[in-house]
Amino acid sequence: MAFGWIDEQARLRRRAGLVRTLRPRPADSPLLDLASNDYLGLARHPEVTEGAARAARTWGGGSTGSRLVTGTTELHSQLELELAEYCGFEAALVFSSGYAANLAAVTALAPHGSLIVSDAGNHASLIDGCRLARGTTQVVGHADPEAVRKALQTHEGPAVVVSDTVFSVDGDAAPLAGLAEACREHGAGLLVDDAHGLGVLGDGGRGAPHAAGLAGADDVVVTVTLSKSLGSQGGAVLGPARVIDHLVNAARTFIFDTGLAPAAAGAALAALRLLRREPARAERAREVAAELHARLTAAGHEAVRPDAAVVSVRAPSPEKAVRWAADCRTAGLAVGCFRPPSVPDGISRLRLTARADLSEAQIERAVRVIGETRP
Repeated sequence: MAFGWIDEQARLRRRAGLVRTLRPRPADSPLLDLASNDYLGLARHPEVTEGAARAARTWGGGSTGSRLVTGTTELHSQLELELAEYCGFEAALVFSSGYAANLAAVTALAPHGSLIVSDAGNHASLIDGCRLARGTTQVVGHADPEAVRKALQTHEGPAVVVSDTVFSVDGDAAPLAGLAEACREHGAGLLVDDAHGLGVLGDGGRGAPHAAGLAGADDVVVTVTLSKSLGSQGGAVLGPARVIDHLVNAARTFIFDTGLAPAAAGAALAALRLLRREPARAERAREVAAELHARLTAAGHEAVRPDAAVVSVRAPSPEKAVRWAADCRTAGLAVGCFRPPSVPDGISRLRLTARADLSEAQIERAVRVIGETRP
């Protein structure tokens, strides 16, 4: 029978407590949201939603084609210009998703004969980019510049080091300065995914590379998503103009994909301009994360100290993590639940995302619910 093996896979997932289900949410959900990645609370901000609506009214519901045919509007170009300028890079290129941006950057910058050095804790999109690239991938220990240095010593040709700036599971930051130093010793490029850093880290939320003094460097390329701090959808690659020109000509997820919908571009541009005007939102997101961590650890939970806006709370097992998250939801709190195979170390977690618009009362409520539902 066609696809008969799927039934066995489903049985094994059920047995391991790893079944995933879709849960459509209403527009007016009563839940306190600590599960989304809306770090700055901009997804429903009136300026952002009006930016989306205005772009849809002006440019239509879709971009109508690939970026190289009809899918690039003046709005896309303006977003790229302002995004690059704000983050301190020479140029930017917008994609339909952050996933597509990572696939593009890794595959286009790691040709046959090159070496990719990839952090063991990298996001799935970077891992998939490594799998699709024609270069050879070597996975090294998590957040370990010395391991990166040793890997680079084994290779004579072109090389690129690939890492998240803030890792999505525990919210810990990569040692960017150390990685850049190791790269420069061996003439390698550094490609980092700042999905969880943009809007949270750096001066006014300009991102982790900006905070590390790497913005605008000719050997550094950064990918970002527009779907987290900017409250929209889509992704972008930032870097030297010659790298961006290369992606336009070589990146398959740019050449063969429909361009980002105008509404998403309009929302992201409005959010970026709002962040420029209200840079304190970035600092507030970090403050909320630190307060969540302090209160959770004071209550006896094993929580990882956040370097950005992600707060991770360890759970005893995958099954108990799922039950814990479900009980939180029943009590009015939405939290993330990370478990194998989504976590590289096999440790299940509740994953909380701090938001700049959370009140003190909401923070207190979240910590109370997590404590009351603890397995």
